[in-house]
Amino acid sequence: MTSHSTFPKLSHSESDSELPLTEGSLLDFPSNPIAVLRRLNAEHGEIAGLQDGAHRLFFVFGPKWTQRVLSDARTFHSRFFALRGGKRSPQRRLTSGLLSMNGDEHKQHRRLVMGPFQKQVIGQYAEPVTQLVTEMLDSWQVGETRDLHEDMTHYMLRVTSALLFGLDEPELAYQIGAMLDEWIHMNHEIGMGAFIAGKQFTDGYDELMTLGKTLEQEILGMINLKKSRGASGSDLLSLLIQAHDQGVKIDDGNLVGHVALLFGAAHKTTAHTLCWTIFLLTQHPEIMSELWQEIDTLVEQPSPNLGEIENLSVTERVLKESMRIMPASGYSQRIAAEPVDLGPFRLRRGEPVIFSQFITHRLPEIYQEPNAFLPDRWRTLSVSPYAYLPFGNGPRMCIGAPLAMMILKITLPSMLKRFRFSAVSGSEVNGAIRSTMLTPLGELPVTLHEPDGQFDQNSVQGNIHDLVKLPIQTQPAAKPSRKAA
Repeated sequence: MTSHSTFPKLSHSESDSELPLTEGSLLDFPSNPIAVLRRLNAEHGEIAGLQDGAHRLFFVFGPKWTQRVLSDARTFHSRFFALRGGKRSPQRRLTSGLLSMNGDEHKQHRRLVMGPFQKQVIGQYAEPVTQLVTEMLDSWQVGETRDLHEDMTHYMLRVTSALLFGLDEPELAYQIGAMLDEWIHMNHEIGMGAFIAGKQFTDGYDELMTLGKTLEQEILGMINLKKSRGASGSDLLSLLIQAHDQGVKIDDGNLVGHVALLFGAAHKTTAHTLCWTIFLLTQHPEIMSELWQEIDTLVEQPSPNLGEIENLSVTERVLKESMRIMPASGYSQRIAAEPVDLGPFRLRRGEPVIFSQFITHRLPEIYQEPNAFLPDRWRTLSVSPYAYLPFGNGPRMCIGAPLAMMILKITLPSMLKRFRFSAVSGSEVNGAIRSTMLTPLGELPVTLHEPDGQFDQNSVQGNIHDLVKLPIQTQPAAKPSRKAA
């Protein structure tokens, strides 16, 4: 395998000691993204560079420069996966979906893929989501201690697989979903090798190519199965096949790429949001109490219907604040498609720009008490769409945002209707950005109780205290009055 370093080399005349550059190893960034992001923002402010010899990474923080990068899709291209493989390889086809398309091709396919994500369509997905969350909760018992990280990852694997492939072949859908999850993880783990030549990034390349070949065969098998049955379902794959049958130009290679990248954008991001939201609630009894009272009052059945979730204002604020302070995507990137000036820098074609939700969502000039979990800030706070961007923004804003919010607004109330959650006292809770996502490291243990409204806070250890300002342990929150039976 050849080196995947694509950084243009700088001549000495292009070096400038006045530029907001920090000298260091580019390997520091994938090793500890949060530390590097914080350091560069503290040293240089809203725009910075990390220089390692002849190579550089660029970083933008805050709404001004984030908007500059995200709004100019012609100059700053998306490359969801850095390792594309050969032109005729399965890896190339798998990584050629919407999130890796640019220019006119992206516009055309975005219009196509938007179809299954229209508001009038996503309502059809409420029933399977409700079915799957009910199945999960039926398997839980009061008194158990559960690993929230494992449970939410497994749950969202089933949800994402079902919405992509349907419920008619649940085990096959789950099998392909699990394979997709492994493939996506490998892409992110060794993908930095596309920018940084290093043995640790290149050793797994052949293994990734082999997995990609098997994965493509499995997805094509599902496509052929759907076609043989008339593709009459409401799952995303069936809807895309139906669009093809109605004259929209999309071949099987496009379908493979769209399926792979839609799964990659949806699965763990939503799982991590559920994890962090439940954990934050266990550490804020007063907020948990207010949320539970809203759900207990307004949600009649074990899970909310589409009409009810529109009225859950506390739920809306809790989720919005959770996605601010612990955004599922800690950072993402764009690639300069041509030479371009970005603030004090002159970028060459192929150079990457990192933008960070984790840093932008915590800038004190935008958010008061930025490291505190304060859902009520959203009663009055109004910020730029480039200052709050859990789903990105601009012409490439996540098309699945409404669907993700529907899943969250069904799942969270369903969980809180069935159980009261408490963190395990003294447990180790750690988080880090891995594969661009802000993920729990290891277990996230919670104990299940009857939904009795007796919320309290158990103290925990770990680097979570470096990520969120948790309140000093307080007395249990007063039990709210329940609605009449």
